Amino acid sequence: MLPYGRQSISEDDVAAVADVLRGDWLTTGPQVDAFEADLARWTGGVGVAAVSNGTAALHVAYAAAGVGPGDEVVVPPMTFVATASSAVALGAKIVFADVDDETFCLDPAAAAAAVTSRTKVVAAVDYAGHPADYDALRTSVEGSDALLLADAAHSIGGTYHGRPVGSLADLTTFSFFPTKNLTTAEGGAVAALDPEILKRARRFRGVGVVRERGDLRFPDEGGWHQEVHEFGLNYRLPDVLCALGRSQLRRLGEFTARRSALVARYDEALADLDGVLLPNRRSWADPAWHLYPIRVLDGRRREVYDRMRAAGIGVQVNYIPVHWHPAFADLGYRRGSCPVAESFYAQQLSLPLYPGLSDADQDRVIDALTAAVRVGSVRSAA
Repeated sequence: MLPYGRQSISEDDVAAVADVLRGDWLTTGPQVDAFEADLARWTGGVGVAAVSNGTAALHVAYAAAGVGPGDEVVVPPMTFVATASSAVALGAKIVFADVDDETFCLDPAAAAAAVTSRTKVVAAVDYAGHPADYDALRTSVEGSDALLLADAAHSIGGTYHGRPVGSLADLTTFSFFPTKNLTTAEGGAVAALDPEILKRARRFRGVGVVRERGDLRFPDEGGWHQEVHEFGLNYRLPDVLCALGRSQLRRLGEFTARRSALVARYDEALADLDGVLLPNRRSWADPAWHLYPIRVLDGRRREVYDRMRAAGIGVQVNYIPVHWHPAFADLGYRRGSCPVAESFYAQQLSLPLYPGLSDADQDRVIDALTAAVRVGSVRSAA
C-alpha cells in the first residue's frame, strides 16, 4: 500500500539521535534549547517552546492565552479534532465558524460573526499547508480582546505575503508527527509574539514549575527550591527527539521544494480529469503543501476512495467536520451549521504526498485515480 504520507529519515538523522543516546541527556537538555533556536529561524525570530506533540501544542497555547471556563474559542470545523478538544479540556466553549470555499481555511467573515465579548481565542487552521488569510482575520477580531492563533500543523516553511508561518498570529502551533512536513517522531511547538505568553507556555509544558529566582515567592529557601504558581502538565519534548528535529530542520527547505514539485506534477497531470477539482492557491500564499486535497464530484468520493485503496493507493479523507463527532454532537452541535466545510468533506480526498514519493509512484497514483474516476463515469453513461 502506497501511503498518503510518510516520514523521510536519513543517516544524518539516525546519527544525530545516536549521538544523544551516547551522551548524558535524554530528557530536557541542550538539544531542546538548540531546537527551539533553530525553529525560531523559520518563524522570523519569534520565540518557540518545544512540546511533546501537536495536541499538546494546542493545549499549551490555549492555556498560555488564559483560556478557561466561560471563555469561547472560535474554530473552523475542517481540522483534526484536537484544535477544538484541547480548548474544551480547559473548560472553553467552542464556537464553530465556517471555512471559505477556495482554500477551506477559516473564513474571516464567518470568524467576525462568531466573535463575542466572551471570545478568548480565534483559531485559524492552515489547511493542507495553505496559510489562512491572517490580515483579514486580524480585522475580524478588532474591537475584541481575542487573541489570534494559527494552527500551523500543516504549514511550517510556508509564507503569507512573504512573511513566514509562525510570525502571523499571536500564537502559532506546530506538529511534528511522522506524516507532517518534518518529524521528531512525536512532537510539536508553540510560537508566541508576546514574550510573557511564551513564558506562560514554557511553564505550562513543564508542570507549572517556577525556578527563576526573581519570580519565586520564597527565594531564599535554598538552591533546591522551586514553586508551582499555576498548574501545568508534563508536555516536554526530550533531547533525543529534539536532536532528530534539528537534523530534519536542515532539510526542511528541501522537503518543501519536493512537495511543491509533486504538487505541480499533480496539477499538470490532473488538470483535464473530469469529475475532479484540484486544490486552489491564493496569490499571496506560498503553501508548504502537507496535503494534496482533491474534490471528487457527483457523490462519488466513497467509490473512488474504495477503488484507489483496492489498487494499493493509500488515499485518505481529511477531515471529518469536528462538530460531527459524537463528543460534540452530545454537547448540542448540529450538522448543517457549517455548510461550506460539510460540502467540502463530502467530496474531499487526499492523494499521497511526501518528499520520498518518487515520480514513478506518483504516476501510479495518477493512473489509479484516472481509472477510478473514468470507470464510474463510463458506467453512469451506459
